[in-house]
Amino acid sequence: MLKIFEAHTEEAQEFINRLNLRGRLDDEVILKTVRRILQDVRKNGDAAVIKYTRKFDAPRIAVKDLRVKAKEFDDAQSHVDREFIDAVRLARQNIERFHRKQLRNSWFTAEENGVLLGHMIRPLKRVGVCVPSVSQLLVSSLIMNVVPAKVAGVEEIAVFMGPMRNRKINPHMLVAAAECGVQEVYKCGGAQAVAAMAYGTETLPKVDKIVGPGNSFVQLAKKEVYGMVDIDKLAGPSEVLVIADQSAEPAFIAADLISQAEHSEDSSAILVTPSRTLAEQVRKEVELQTKVLPRQSELTGAFENHSAALVVPDLAAAINLANAIAPEHIELEVERPFEWIGEIRNAGAILVGPYTPESVGDYIAGPNHILPTGGAARYASPLNVDDFLKKTSVISYTESALKKVTPAVVKLAQVEGLDGHAAAMTTRFDRNQD
Repeated sequence: MLKIFEAHTEEAQEFINRLNLRGRLDDEVILKTVRRILQDVRKNGDAAVIKYTRKFDAPRIAVKDLRVKAKEFDDAQSHVDREFIDAVRLARQNIERFHRKQLRNSWFTAEENGVLLGHMIRPLKRVGVCVPSVSQLLVSSLIMNVVPAKVAGVEEIAVFMGPMRNRKINPHMLVAAAECGVQEVYKCGGAQAVAAMAYGTETLPKVDKIVGPGNSFVQLAKKEVYGMVDIDKLAGPSEVLVIADQSAEPAFIAADLISQAEHSEDSSAILVTPSRTLAEQVRKEVELQTKVLPRQSELTGAFENHSAALVVPDLAAAINLANAIAPEHIELEVERPFEWIGEIRNAGAILVGPYTPESVGDYIAGPNHILPTGGAARYASPLNVDDFLKKTSVISYTESALKKVTPAVVKLAQVEGLDGHAAAMTTRFDRNQD
């Protein structure tokens, strides 16, 4: 199930090249459908939202059903157990504590001649969160998106989730939303939800930013509406890359590769190691452990098409290869991991040591699990509090301070051919001379 390649071979390079193409958002058929849905919702509002929600999710839903009512939140409480609520609260507390450390303050500084410069930091007013809740029940993604927005001080957070066929939202999702302080939840998912958030309808107020995971329809819809609203990132298939040496436990590595592969058929689970023996042991463990798991289609697709063990000469080569791939997650399971961690340049998250599986990062640890995928870790960061803040510059000059810099401004404006800019400076002092 898990292929093993020597990293220097053409076969390995072909695998890496295919990996780099995985998850590209260039499907013209999907894009055509997405654009039709966006245009329809923009033109017809609620009617279009209901049409597509009936088609894809709940055949009998009506406009009056779109917003989750207080009674539905109350009823959801009786359908989940105490252990679930305690787990959600622990996750929320850890995530909130971590993200509070990211908060920054506005600042002002007084320069010479009375010049005042500043940077005002304020939260966005309204954010929309789209979260899968039918084909996949992503409670953790709901928490990961909502908590940083709450910490940032966003006034209005609207969560959009596709309903089940009975027009209800899974109670675990509603309880998680309530535990995170969200009461504005809509029974709407897919591209139509993105359209409603971007354009607004009679029932669904538009937002300033759209965040959250989703399938290719959701991601392409986010890409299309970017500019009218902000978006977090374009999320591709999930990825984990484990760097391990001969000291690592094969069963641990196999379990961690499987935990990522089970997301979907296009997930990627990679082992990079200088030990061919370890690679063989991990392959056996993968075959053994996957036999008893339910998501066979996802596991088979991921391991057959997008996963491999790559054998390299040494750990330095392993780090270089990992940086070139720039995966969503890197697990560092080597004898002295903190001697190597500084060499990892491109990763959404680094999980260090044999007792830090990706699962703990996905749910409980505190750092955000909304991470750059598809090589975007070369330039992008995890979702964080800054994603829900905007910055405004403040500039104040006195007369004497402006006069001092006028020659420089005039010269630069003249070089650019912008005489009006130059005049906006000189007119203040020409008038005074008159």
